[in-house]
Amino acid sequence: MSLRGVHEVLLAGEARAWALAELSRPDLTAVRHPLGFVCLPLEREGGEGVCLHLWTDSLAHAESTTSQIHCHSWDLVSHVLYGQVRNVHAVVDDACDHATHRVYEVVSGADGDRISPTSRTVRHTTGLVEVFGPGDTYTLAADRFHSSVVPEGGEAATIALGRGRPGSHDLSLGPLAGRSHHVSRQPLDAGERALAIRTITAHLT
Repeated sequence: MSLRGVHEVLLAGEARAWALAELSRPDLTAVRHPLGFVCLPLEREGGEGVCLHLWTDSLAHAESTTSQIHCHSWDLVSHVLYGQVRNVHAVVDDACDHATHRVYEVVSGADGDRISPTSRTVRHTTGLVEVFGPGDTYTLAADRFHSSVVPEGGEAATIALGRGRPGSHDLSLGPLAGRSHHVSRQPLDAGERALAIRTITAHLT
């Protein structure tokens, strides 16, 4: 189903039924994402993609080499299936003196992420904090720094829709003295994938 089709499913209030049907696909895969969730990719065509994102302590997390504060090269629509998700906006200001972070560019490929430091150094403060629960849908434009936060010990899952915006880049805040490096995405094995599917299904039925 296209991104537009999935968006229509959300508008029709049929997200839970649609997600349950997608979870029954025999070709479903899952990877640990450096931002702390498990990603189950569902659709990708051109600059558009649809995924399920799962936050759970039942599965091991990937470790981030930068930070949780990032911005996308694509416009995001996120629908919360269950749990609570906080969309924490970051106010990022360029800084030469007293900078706390460097901006890194993240280029994703089939074999993982190439993360490269840029010349931009910054400071940041916490901006608007939005709190969303089951059935809520929110949007975030490309190029906006933020982090997605689930309460400690909490469980949550979302449907994430992304549409690429030409000229935008995936960026992350990281240490001032970091170097270029490559991070491989860690696929879940069959048992872990089955556990991820059972976890989401149990919350939706």
